[in-house]
Amino acid sequence: MNNRKIITALLLLFVVETASLIYFMTNYTVKEQDAVLVNEILQSVQEDFDNIESHNKTAELDYVVIDMDGAVLYRTRTGLSESINEAVIHRDTVLDIKNNSSIVGKIIIYNDSKGVFDKWRDTIMVVILVSILVQCILCIGYIIYLNYSVIRPFHRLKNFAQRVAGGNLDIPLDMDRQNIFGAFTESFDIMRSELKKARIAEAEANASKKELVAKLSHDIKTPVASIKAAAEVGAELAGDEKLKNNYIQIISKTDQINTLVTNLFTASLEELTQISVSPYDMESSEIKTLLENSDYLQYAKIPQIPDCVIYADGLRLQQVFDNIFANSYKYAGTPIDVMVLKKANRLEVCIEDYGGGVAAEELPLLKEKFRRGANVQNIEGAGLGLYISDYFMQEMKGELILENGNHGLKVTVLIPFSI
Repeated sequence: MNNRKIITALLLLFVVETASLIYFMTNYTVKEQDAVLVNEILQSVQEDFDNIESHNKTAELDYVVIDMDGAVLYRTRTGLSESINEAVIHRDTVLDIKNNSSIVGKIIIYNDSKGVFDKWRDTIMVVILVSILVQCILCIGYIIYLNYSVIRPFHRLKNFAQRVAGGNLDIPLDMDRQNIFGAFTESFDIMRSELKKARIAEAEANASKKELVAKLSHDIKTPVASIKAAAEVGAELAGDEKLKNNYIQIISKTDQINTLVTNLFTASLEELTQISVSPYDMESSEIKTLLENSDYLQYAKIPQIPDCVIYADGLRLQQVFDNIFANSYKYAGTPIDVMVLKKANRLEVCIEDYGGGVAAEELPLLKEKFRRGANVQNIEGAGLGLYISDYFMQEMKGELILENGNHGLKVTVLIPFSI
């Protein structure tokens, strides 16, 4: 089904309806009774009038024979006009029956033009009603088609754009490339892929920068420590007070240099505070939508969410769940268990895969910047997902807990209730 076929079908139905109405209006005429048949009936009735009971109908028209007193002498069928008044109202043909130039009765010939009209009207009405019904079905089908091929893909694009704007580049845009948004969708996903490559390159550059800073810090601190040690020895051996003060000044400056180098080392870790987190009161029912959006491969069965009001940033919480599910997809690739409970003054969302977990000594390190587990192998990644998620949860007054569950890595997201 496509737009052109549906519109063509609707136009054809409209033409059929219009043509039916025009045909009815221009071709219907009041049917006049055949004068020859009327005369034949009249002659036949006059001939048989004296023995009217044995009279046989000789034409296709229906009629009634009455005497001068209005008594019915003969009828071809029931339901006909049986008096002059009824005949006038129904516009039937009324003729005199003569015998030797004397009027002995009346013949009322039934006017069937109303029946013909009713048949025409009923036929036209059936055609129009069927056309309208088909039009309604086509319109409903077209609305469903538009919802499936335009509205729903548009909402997916909208949600996808929000995720990209929020910095989540791991989840692909899963859509049919053949629909109306096909080329646009493919371009969008190519953009996501290129942005992800750029983000990974940026992360690698940052990691290299961190390594460079660490090496420089070590290289600088080593000679500075030697200078400080020599100055301390000199200060102890100096017999002149002025010389001793100079050594003390050197020691102070080496401490200052050491502090500056340490600040330089930690400065690269402070960039994350530039990302804004704006919590607000939101219904817990929205958690179900966020989890479903994150579980785009449908590895998990999302449970019912307990009713409550939580204090969180919906966009950042979506990123947290996206990062958790994306890690499970990449490193475990197994079904995922999701459990949501109300605990004390927080909503607890537990997400566990069946990947076997990680080494116990690695658990505290996974929330550090650029840190990844030993099971990453050749899987691409920057080591920022859990670090960012932990930062977001702290900003929302919540908590992110990593532990090994019964089957694999268990991530617990603690979201505070609204006060």
